[in-house]
Amino acid sequence: MTAFSRRLCVLTLATLLGGLAQAQPFPNKPIKVVVPSPAGGPPDLILRAILPKLTASLGQPIVIENRGGAGGMVGTAYVAKLPADGYTWLFTTASHVNIPPFNENANYDPVRDFTHVTLAAQNFGQALVVHPDVPAKNLQELIAYASKNPGKLTYANAGNGTASHIPAEVMKTMTSTDILSIPYKGIGEATTDLIAGRVDIFFVGTQIALQHVQSGKLRALAITGERRWKGLPDVPTLDEQGLKGFNKVNWFGLWLPAGASAEVVQKIHAAVASAVNEADVKQQFETLGLEGVAMRPAEFASFVANEQKAALEIARKLNAGAKK
Repeated sequence: MTAFSRRLCVLTLATLLGGLAQAQPFPNKPIKVVVPSPAGGPPDLILRAILPKLTASLGQPIVIENRGGAGGMVGTAYVAKLPADGYTWLFTTASHVNIPPFNENANYDPVRDFTHVTLAAQNFGQALVVHPDVPAKNLQELIAYASKNPGKLTYANAGNGTASHIPAEVMKTMTSTDILSIPYKGIGEATTDLIAGRVDIFFVGTQIALQHVQSGKLRALAITGERRWKGLPDVPTLDEQGLKGFNKVNWFGLWLPAGASAEVVQKIHAAVASAVNEADVKQQFETLGLEGVAMRPAEFASFVANEQKAALEIARKLNAGAKK
């Protein structure tokens, strides 16, 4: 065999081996999931509940990286710029689409810059709670009081675009009421002030609301989802109380950078769908006031686009009002 022939054989073998490496089915190395919020928050807890199932289904280690900052925008922008090979995921809340319209520093588009894999889970909505001194035992009485006293009532806003902000603004729009937004740095601070009577209204997670409602420190008037939550079975939805079509829940989705292949997306979606339907995961979700969904990718992409439109419209109205 000549030197040229040997070199040709070596090159051919290298090409074949390279092709075989590329042809290995996804996934063939560890996966990283970026959660753009601190450890211990709802997205983190949900992901950790399904992580063992995902690892078993996909056959590779899956590592969580909590990369918080700027209401989730730091971690989200980081993922948007990475290769769409399926080895870096983004797992976060509805804030993915709700926060950017209210922040000029958002340097990514939540629809265009991502591949939409699935809405993994959702809660049953926020609880609309009030301080006991607020003269309202139900939603109709709250709206009537707000209508007669424009600008007198206040609601706690734990961040523009968050689950405490969006439902409040939608309710104000649907009822044509003037309720002042009081900004807070977080849920804990807002809850403390609500209990102390320094603010009147708060749209807060059902699990947080439950303990304070049971102790008598707060009064629950409504649930923002389309169904009642069994933890507060006597508290009707806003829809039941006259705001037809009102359905605002906090949901938790999974994304890849834009351009991921359909094969990779389907494999990840199948793993998530299997995980959230396991009996032990369902039990953990129930404890957290959640339910598994595993929305299909195409449906999720459409859902995210519609959620973005709604958030942009709310931001537009608020900006227009601020300029008057």
